[in-house]
Amino acid sequence: MKKKVTVLATTAILSTAFAANASASTYVVQKGDTLSHIAKKYNTSVKELKSINNLSSDLIRINQTLTVSTSSTTNSSETQTNTNTSTNNTAAKTYTVVSGDTLIKIANKFSISLGELKQWNNITSSLIYPGNVFYVSKPNGSSTNENTSNTSPSESSNNGNTSGDTTSATGIYTIKSGDTLSKIASSYSMSVSKLKQLNNLKSDLIFPGQKLKVSDSASETVTDTNNSGNSGSTAPEFISDGNSGSVSTDIVSVSKKLVGIPYVWGGSSTSGFDCSGFLYYVLNNSGKSIGRYSAQGYYDRSYYVDVPSVGDIVYFKNTYKEGISHLGIYIGNNEFIHADSSGVRVTSLDNSYYKKHFDSFKRLY
Repeated sequence: MKKKVTVLATTAILSTAFAANASASTYVVQKGDTLSHIAKKYNTSVKELKSINNLSSDLIRINQTLTVSTSSTTNSSETQTNTNTSTNNTAAKTYTVVSGDTLIKIANKFSISLGELKQWNNITSSLIYPGNVFYVSKPNGSSTNENTSNTSPSESSNNGNTSGDTTSATGIYTIKSGDTLSKIASSYSMSVSKLKQLNNLKSDLIFPGQKLKVSDSASETVTDTNNSGNSGSTAPEFISDGNSGSVSTDIVSVSKKLVGIPYVWGGSSTSGFDCSGFLYYVLNNSGKSIGRYSAQGYYDRSYYVDVPSVGDIVYFKNTYKEGISHLGIYIGNNEFIHADSSGVRVTSLDNSYYKKHFDSFKRLY
């Protein structure tokens, strides 16, 4: 009888210890959480939380599981919340974009391919904004991220309109970095040809800051710039010299010495260049160390600029393939230097072919 009582007592002690340990051993981070908030909730300190979880900074992610240490005063509602949250831990992981992120950087961070990241989030371009939330693991039962879109904060707050600068009262839209005529036309339920007709556009080349009419009854008169083939604000005032820094000056100097070298697919030496191989060679011989990537690869490692400086990269799309397919280096005076089928040469941005395929100006991180 004494032995039975001892066994029962031991069992009760172990059960109590297990229950206390299981009551709140982990917590799954929710939107809006901070380490301070979580520490206060579980009667601990930020320092203790960081120590337990080997955190080197205060940065935490939604759906991240943290080990927490709770006191016996944790109320039942908190415990229930934590339990309910934990059951969702098998859901797809998400990541919130921060300044400086690129799609390839995010993909590498979570050991997934760029294609998977784009597919899971229904991404059709490389333009992302801080605050965007992306799936970084395969969503359950869906291949599309329905919780977020690839839009800037100003776009999101405008109930689907392409820009907060446009109102139904004015019928005028101000172009932002990353815009295309197709994107703008779609946002206002019109065709590209109609949008071009409204604004007397001769080509698809548009610039950030430029204003476009998006309705027949636009109340504002948009300045016509027929000479440049664009309406709205005039094209950016390009920097016309190479005095924007020693590296930029070196880039112009090195690149111009290569004029005339023939085009070679995959080439990245003075025996012959393709467009990305030319950029790789010039940058690495101008004081900037960088890896060898494709045109799309460099595109994913750079950010948009409204007004290009000497040494920035100009990207073109849909040349020999769909998407970003060609690049060059802006050298001032509305010109860029690049390697195409004619070899290394200097070309004007007003060139009819390249003007048609222009995508954007960007700067490497």
